[in-house]
Amino acid sequence: MIDVFRIIKKIFFILLISHLSYVMLLRFVDAPITITQIVSIIGGEGFHRTHVSMDQLSKNAKLAVIASEDQLFPDHNGFDIKSIQKALNFNKKKKGKKIRGASTISQQVAKNVFLWQGRSWFRKGLEVYFTFLIELVWGKERILEVYLNEAEMGKGIFGMEAASRKYFQKPASKLTRAEAAMIASSLPNPKRYTVKPLSTYVARKYPWVIRQMNNLDDDPDIARLVNSRP
Repeated sequence: MIDVFRIIKKIFFILLISHLSYVMLLRFVDAPITITQIVSIIGGEGFHRTHVSMDQLSKNAKLAVIASEDQLFPDHNGFDIKSIQKALNFNKKKKGKKIRGASTISQQVAKNVFLWQGRSWFRKGLEVYFTFLIELVWGKERILEVYLNEAEMGKGIFGMEAASRKYFQKPASKLTRAEAAMIASSLPNPKRYTVKPLSTYVARKYPWVIRQMNNLDDDPDIARLVNSRP
């Protein structure tokens, strides 16, 4: 008689070890390609990405995404519980008419690198799982570095380096505060909220991002991250 429980336990153990091994590998090497990037290629949007290290990214690039996407990034364990609760309450009131997210940079990295785009509870559960793993194995500096290299920042454009060269014809190490803020402002939906041509959404949001960057300049934990060198 087949021991189903033993088979399930074995499969779970194999998956856990394989996932942990891959997460540990990506602590030191760049991801070859992600599901989102494969979908971009298949969908005809192209694939433009250039991996760069933290010292090849300007302070402005690092600070802009933290200011725009996750100002508590240095302080949380991968999840911003207060923001999640606010988003749940908002979505409950709207009854599905408008969805508000509350994903941290860590959660977005887990989704971008290991999973696919979507809003199913199954994918969200896997996102929690991988967020826990990368927070445990990578640490904040590596998570931020991967985010800045893998996040979609336009149709077929992945990472700050590719975005900087596409929109401003310069490496990401040379981005000004305003340029970095424009790119960061597009991140909720970079295919819709475009940098070039400048969409209304980005035009309205990026001055706010600059103000937040100015406010965060003196935060010691954020300063440690944006000034870090490998």
